[in-house]
Amino acid sequence: MRDRAPVIMAAALLAVVAVTSARAAPFDIAEAIASAPDGAVIDVPPGVYDGPFVLDRSVTLNGGGEAVLDGGGEGDVVRIEAEGVTIRGFVIRNTGKSLDRENAGITGIAPRIVIEDNVFEDVLFGVYLKGATDSVIRGNHIGGKDLAVARRGDGIRIWQSHRTRIEDNVLWGCRDAVMWFSDEVYLRGNHITRGRYGLHFMYSNNNVIEENHLEKNSVGAFLMYSKGLVLRRNVFARNRGPSGYGVGLKDMDGTRAEENVFVGNRIGLRFDTSPSSMRIHDVYERNVFAYNDIGIAFLPSVKRNRFRDNVFHENLEQVAVLGRGTFSGNDFTIEGRGNFWSDYRGYDLDGDGIGDVTYRSDSLFENLMDREPKLRLFLYSPAQQAIEMAARAFPAVRPRPKITDEAPLIQPVHVDSQYRDRLEPIGMLLVGSVLLAVSMLAIGAGGRSFDRGGRAGA
Repeated sequence: MRDRAPVIMAAALLAVVAVTSARAAPFDIAEAIASAPDGAVIDVPPGVYDGPFVLDRSVTLNGGGEAVLDGGGEGDVVRIEAEGVTIRGFVIRNTGKSLDRENAGITGIAPRIVIEDNVFEDVLFGVYLKGATDSVIRGNHIGGKDLAVARRGDGIRIWQSHRTRIEDNVLWGCRDAVMWFSDEVYLRGNHITRGRYGLHFMYSNNNVIEENHLEKNSVGAFLMYSKGLVLRRNVFARNRGPSGYGVGLKDMDGTRAEENVFVGNRIGLRFDTSPSSMRIHDVYERNVFAYNDIGIAFLPSVKRNRFRDNVFHENLEQVAVLGRGTFSGNDFTIEGRGNFWSDYRGYDLDGDGIGDVTYRSDSLFENLMDREPKLRLFLYSPAQQAIEMAARAFPAVRPRPKITDEAPLIQPVHVDSQYRDRLEPIGMLLVGSVLLAVSMLAIGAGGRSFDRGGRAGA
């Protein structure tokens, strides 16, 4: 034992020296940035580093997935002031809570910034770019603070940052992902959930939104006051807040939407003055609207939209016109092809895949419900059945068709397998919920109308 004592004491002394040395000279990120030339790559060792940090040189900062930048609950964590900066592989956490000061995990105010493969935790705003043209935000996971929606910041906010690429990010628990005054933005492969507006565009032209998944937000995407939008192969699922749109369009010109899936929303796609220009027609092709309360909804003044090869499958109401006024000027048959309607009752004698009878949306109950939404309570009830029977018996009370499709498709267009697998489970869940609600209403009505002996009550 006495022979081992010097060895143990020496080992203990070395450990104390190592700890003392580590404390006396830890890696200093600010010093490394200050001493680095432009273009340098700075590898940050694992550990927790207290911010804030300012990147004022064109460097690449690598965290290796194990370095943590902590804002201490005050202000921004990282501020990028030099162009050409890359920040990669960090955990960025614990911003301040000031909406007025827009506290963010990363704020960038210079062009050509790359922000990729970072994890943002407990941040008010995640990434905020101002005047940061030609930047990239890729492969980040961004989680907001545990606050009421109105008090949260945006997971991603882009302001006057043209040609930004936003790819393969995951956002949850944030307020919105915002693109304002930013043209030629490309958004692809992002997954956004549990927010207010999954995407929110204003005054941003010639942008492309493709292969994103926006689910369980109040609104999937609200797109406003912009031109030249391409909306392609996105999924908008179960967005059911007070508005509950899969996508809402307000004063959008030159929109082309194709191969998107709108499933389980309160309203799949809502139109308000889109397009606004008298010289433009917007085009919607090969989209799927399935199991929504309303497939697509228009304000009465909306015109110049063209629909072809879309699938309208088992929506509680396929098409709604919200409000009073004459609805016209939208085309549901283009060059001899229309759309698939799951409630079409026509036939195809010549076997060309096109129905021989025009599809008409002329339900009296739907017409009344569009004007008075509270009537939706009586969907699938005896009251609805009685109204529809009266409309069939007395054609004079049947309303003018909301829309007609002169060439309805007998079979739906092809739906990609990744979407088909998603449609049926959601559809069964929604249909089951509706049937349960109707059953409960019927049971309630029966309990009020009859006593235990089955006699009619007061």
